[in-house]
Amino acid sequence: MSFIDELKARAKSDLKTIVLPESEDARVLKAAADICKEDFANVVLIGNEETVKADAAKGGFDISKATIVDPLKSDKLDSYVDLFAELRKSKGMTPEEARKILTTSNTYFAVMMVKAKDADGVVSGACHSTADTLRPCLQILKTKPGTKLVSAFFLMVVPNCEFGENGTFVFADCGLNQNPNPEELAAIAASSAESFKALVGKEPKVAMLSHSSKGSAKHADVDKVVEATRIAKEEHPELKIDGELQLDAAIVPEVAASKAKDSEVAGKANVLVFPDLDAGNIGYKLVQRLAKAEAYGPMTQGIAAPVNDLSRGCSADDIVGVVAITAVQCQIQ
Repeated sequence: MSFIDELKARAKSDLKTIVLPESEDARVLKAAADICKEDFANVVLIGNEETVKADAAKGGFDISKATIVDPLKSDKLDSYVDLFAELRKSKGMTPEEARKILTTSNTYFAVMMVKAKDADGVVSGACHSTADTLRPCLQILKTKPGTKLVSAFFLMVVPNCEFGENGTFVFADCGLNQNPNPEELAAIAASSAESFKALVGKEPKVAMLSHSSKGSAKHADVDKVVEATRIAKEEHPELKIDGELQLDAAIVPEVAASKAKDSEVAGKANVLVFPDLDAGNIGYKLVQRLAKAEAYGPMTQGIAAPVNDLSRGCSADDIVGVVAITAVQCQIQ
């Protein structure tokens, strides 16, 4: 059984309701049909019912088991407007403005469904930017208690790979924080370890990546990773975290033996924390395209309820996988 199939099986044990606001995208409709067929989540599509059904029929997608919600016709709209206006009143939000946003942005409406506990999670981003997906979350759901930073990770499943956890890794932050400082990088490491443990069920071994291994290079960028590692170890002594490590030293035992022989993480890492968004985004896409890896995300961590982003280059199968992950996150949360 593949890793994603294992997550689907977990999701089936306690069905959660996941909202897909981008019903105008054929990939989303195909994914919705596949999820309904496999029956591992209750699917809600946001949009005009006639249009959504017509688009699905055109593509040959059976979405008869999905629920379609039209914000303009929803009997919950008035209560959502009142709640949204109350949440944002300190920012000058009026009921009129709240109504306009909720009836013109399917993503805002979807997130409000989660806030009102009419749904458990949201998956969006197939045809919208990360900012468009996360902005409603931060305004409506806020951050998870105790969270210092909202960040993003990719769950990577690499075929025929002996590294990581049988080829399974968490890569972070590959989708949100541009150039995290040491404190932020340490927070990303801690959140990523928690995400790996929750989803993979194995002990996280966190490598703080750099172009240097244990002082082999001198640069301010290296200093940042060294300091982030110090902070992460100090704040989370229960976790296995080490750095700074080059990628090969982090995952290849033979290289680790020469570059970081006393490390309990080097050569065994399954959580890779990149020093900035450039490195993370380039890194996950290289592995996805060249190693034919499954790349699910960017998944968010640190938000009060599971709302996950998609790469705009995603396939319908990618969306199905992210929904399975989101459903399991909902169970855990």
